[in-house]
Amino acid sequence: MQHPPLTILTGGSRGMGLAMAGQLLDQGHFVLTLARHASPALAQRADGGQIEQWEQDLCDGAQAAQRLGGWLRAQPPGRFASATLINNAGVIPALAPLSDSDPHDIAHALRVGLEAPMQLAAAFLHATEAWAVPRKVLNISSGLGRRAMASQAGYCAAKAGMDHFTRCLALDEARKPHGARVCALAPGVIDTGMQAQLRGAGDAAFPDRGRFAALQAQGQLSTPAEAAARVLAYLARADFGADPVADVRG
Repeated sequence: MQHPPLTILTGGSRGMGLAMAGQLLDQGHFVLTLARHASPALAQRADGGQIEQWEQDLCDGAQAAQRLGGWLRAQPPGRFASATLINNAGVIPALAPLSDSDPHDIAHALRVGLEAPMQLAAAFLHATEAWAVPRKVLNISSGLGRRAMASQAGYCAAKAGMDHFTRCLALDEARKPHGARVCALAPGVIDTGMQAQLRGAGDAAFPDRGRFAALQAQGQLSTPAEAAARVLAYLARADFGADPVADVRG
């Protein structure tokens, strides 16, 4: 009997995350998703791989990490051919200068976008350290972690922190005989609800609104399915992890 690859995916209930989950199932993966809500579309899948969905608020990353670690430790040896964690979930706080931002809104963005990925990566790597299979951590980053944007300090800071903790994690794993390969990958500009939120903001609150509206008008936005395919193709590359911080656009 052939053992399936295991992929753990956060934010798998909508947008690019939902598209990735579907494509991974098509490829025969066992997919475990963590999101605030389960996806009916994924629950109805009877072909391809297997799906398990956890309704999990990543604002409590410590609880999610503890749950994940326990689940991984309970798996029988040799059940999976490989193990991958994709930290995809993220939130955009209210579009406002930092001086006008709500402290709870800032905390939520950082907990979901930075704290939870670190905690989940730690739990995943610790629980699978003795697994004799290839292991990977893919952190879905953003060009906005590398380029500042007004009125989005929380989101930009979370993604910049994700890039840098991935660099640190790569150094840690490189010292181990069978360390995991890790990468923080920017997926390009995608036409999701997040983009609609940016385009719908007022110019006074969000000075870059016009740039995002122009990207849509000029047809420069990827669909979630297109972006998911590019990200998963990058994940499958033989040189995945050679650069701990990368961009699908090269």
